[in-house]
Amino acid sequence: MKLSDLPIFNIFRSRKSHSRQELMAGFTVKYDNFKLLLESNTELLKIISDIEQKLRGQSAFGLPYIEAQTMRAFFHCSRMIHCIEQMSGRPYPLLKKALEDIQHVIKGEGGPARLTTCKDFILKYPQITSRDLTEAVGEKNANVAEVRNRVDLAVPRGFAITTTAFEHFMAANRLVEVVQRLKAKADIIETETILQVSEQIQMLMAESEVPEDLGRMIVASYDELDAETPAARKPLKISMRSSAIGEDSTLSFAGQYLTVLNVPREKLLEEYKNILSSLFTPRAIAYRLHMGIPFTEASMAVACMEMIPARASGVMYTRNPVNAVDNRVLINAVWGLGPYAVDGIVPPDSYFLSKDCPPVLLKSRIQEKTARLVGRADGYVIEEAVSEEQSKQACLSESQTCELAAAGLKLEAHFGVPQDIEWALDDAGRFIILQTRPLRLEGRESDGKSLDPGVPEGATLLLDEADVACPGVGFGPAVHVRTEADLSAFPDGGVLIAVHASPQYVMAMNKAQAIITDFGSIVSHMASLAREYMVPTLMNLRQATSRIAPGTEITVDAYNGRVYLGRVPEVLNSGLQHGGFVVKGPAYQALRRRADLIVPLNLTDPRSHQFAEQNCRTIHDIMRFIHEKSYAVVFQLGDLITDRASISARLKAAIPIDLYVIDLFGGLSVDATRVVSVTPEDVASVPFRALLNGMLLKDLSTSQTRPVNLSGFLSVMGEQMVSQPGAGNERFGDRSYAIISDKYLNFSSRVGYHYSVLDCYCGKTPAKNYINFQFKGGAADDVRRSRRARMIEKVLGSLGFLVETTGDRVRARMAKQEQSYIEEKLDLLGRLLIYTRQMDMMMHSEAHVTQLTECFLQGNYSLDPVGSGNREGGCPLPEDDRPRP
Repeated sequence: MKLSDLPIFNIFRSRKSHSRQELMAGFTVKYDNFKLLLESNTELLKIISDIEQKLRGQSAFGLPYIEAQTMRAFFHCSRMIHCIEQMSGRPYPLLKKALEDIQHVIKGEGGPARLTTCKDFILKYPQITSRDLTEAVGEKNANVAEVRNRVDLAVPRGFAITTTAFEHFMAANRLVEVVQRLKAKADIIETETILQVSEQIQMLMAESEVPEDLGRMIVASYDELDAETPAARKPLKISMRSSAIGEDSTLSFAGQYLTVLNVPREKLLEEYKNILSSLFTPRAIAYRLHMGIPFTEASMAVACMEMIPARASGVMYTRNPVNAVDNRVLINAVWGLGPYAVDGIVPPDSYFLSKDCPPVLLKSRIQEKTARLVGRADGYVIEEAVSEEQSKQACLSESQTCELAAAGLKLEAHFGVPQDIEWALDDAGRFIILQTRPLRLEGRESDGKSLDPGVPEGATLLLDEADVACPGVGFGPAVHVRTEADLSAFPDGGVLIAVHASPQYVMAMNKAQAIITDFGSIVSHMASLAREYMVPTLMNLRQATSRIAPGTEITVDAYNGRVYLGRVPEVLNSGLQHGGFVVKGPAYQALRRRADLIVPLNLTDPRSHQFAEQNCRTIHDIMRFIHEKSYAVVFQLGDLITDRASISARLKAAIPIDLYVIDLFGGLSVDATRVVSVTPEDVASVPFRALLNGMLLKDLSTSQTRPVNLSGFLSVMGEQMVSQPGAGNERFGDRSYAIISDKYLNFSSRVGYHYSVLDCYCGKTPAKNYINFQFKGGAADDVRRSRRARMIEKVLGSLGFLVETTGDRVRARMAKQEQSYIEEKLDLLGRLLIYTRQMDMMMHSEAHVTQLTECFLQGNYSLDPVGSGNREGGCPLPEDDRPRP
């Protein structure tokens, strides 16, 4: 069946009457897909930009980074193809083939995929002898089993509950289809939507039961372990750790899924269900979406391991993850169980060792560790105070650090890449490897020289001597985060300030310019995530939350561990000045090969006959083609449904455009399906009312025609632009459309070479508010169109928008502002829409760009030449713009 044969598209093609519900359902599908498409377009642009930055040699990267970015590029490109098909009602087979060809070439570098079908619900570690079982047990289980079976290092006794068991659980509780339906809502990376979807899925999981046959097998496997346990440790307690597909491999998923320690027999099934449920927590969903991992690939195995009575625990990196020239082993250690180390709760001891054989302890830093996490006799864990004497003692002796470092180097040699290792020292003095995964590297080459230029002259230093978890520089307002509500409201471009490091902050990492915490460790879960998201991150500043007030603009130097007041250009520019990584290494060459299939743009001119789907050769080509075509489809949305009077009404107002209104809900005080026309007084939509207020401003209304009688700006169509409003002239040209709700507006129009889209949400919650505005085109030559675009750019920039201009195309955006502020800017945009009509034909010289900008910003909207006698105080135009006799 063709996409266009689906009922939803037949609704639009059919001339027969359809209900409002049917028409609006069809429209919603198309428009929702348009927003998804734009989301993926934005993510792909970020990916391309980041790859280009890496290829300039400005920061270190490894094979895990390459795999992660490739995976994300595939996901977002595929989603854009799916969205344009859903929007247009037609297939794009050539785009699919182009993407498949790119995937085939790239995947060919990694050799043939391994496909293994596992029917077992339970696999014991001695049985996991092949990497082919990774899809069944997850990377964490597979790595632990490999350490036991092939590296011959001590690991806890245990077993894996497989992904086959997970699928059995989901099917038995009829959750598969339900979760798939809900997941579509979370495809947009929007915090509130993710929270809602997560809550619904978690509720369903909580109401579900572990199938009886699976439950029996889990308990029986536990009983076998318990039977082999020494009497002194009975009854056996186990740790249950997530081992999701993809976790601890190319991506770390650090801290995103659940680990439960010291679980007693009677809680096994309950905690198993909780770990499966953690697959759908808000932070896990946000992480997978950002990394381009679809829901269909979300599957959970569980690692069940005997609980180690840990005297000390911690994390070991076999290379410094943030300094490319520091090839030492780093060990962090705390008393008791490990979560206080990986979560950054207690300041850990730090040990730096050489990679000699045997390793040599080079430096240590012993912290005061006043608390530890211990297992309770009845199960689970509790915090316990550490005596004053022990709190100041080193967790490990010199010989113990050397022994542990030697084990780390053995793991690095076996797996072939630097490792991120969690370990425990048991009550018998043995080191036990709890898990190991590839270490993500992020840093800059310095050729052995210091990159620290010192504090710039005149800069105000707020904080210094931080631990760098992820290098880089950032600037923005300080945003204190204490609750999940703070995360939900986190604004784009803020600097996240918090007391403790937490992997939950992953929900804001795609928005944050930098992260600062009072406490934390560079080997914590959050530090790993910051490196994956490439967010400059400082830890252990102790006084950040007390010294930096909310809203304070700060510059973060995450190369040298400093925070400055205000914008410090010397620091921000330094992020682009250093580099010099060796470009002949295997990681660089692998990225270079993949970049050639992702980054280049061959389709540059939409007017060229070469701008066609059969000419797409890279992911950037596919993305560019779809993005251009999507706007054509969006502009057709109104044509598809506004011909049906049952859902639209014409706006009767003194504005020079033919505007039809589609009310989704609450946007009008009258029912648009029962009237032919509406007036501005009928508008209840907050953003639409604000835009109309600007367009209807009395100072913009004049009987004086413009110097040039040609088509105008964006939604102003054809010759109606030079007609006097209300003069009875019959308007002609295409329609403009305002799709509205109580807090939403999408205003779009297109005529010939003109088009614009204004998309806005304006409500009482600043975190939700935004304005996206795009403009392109004009009836004049390229030079004059470009001048008008630059004039619009100057105005919007002065109004506080982030603006990007290319030729005659202007893109502007604003987000996370108070409702009154958004309304004010919409009012000014309304004025700008009217003010700039036909202005491209008036742009005879460069002087007009600055002159007309200044007039608008001063509130002087008349374009009558001074001295013409028509209106006092008009904007003075150069001689060549004055009407000729």
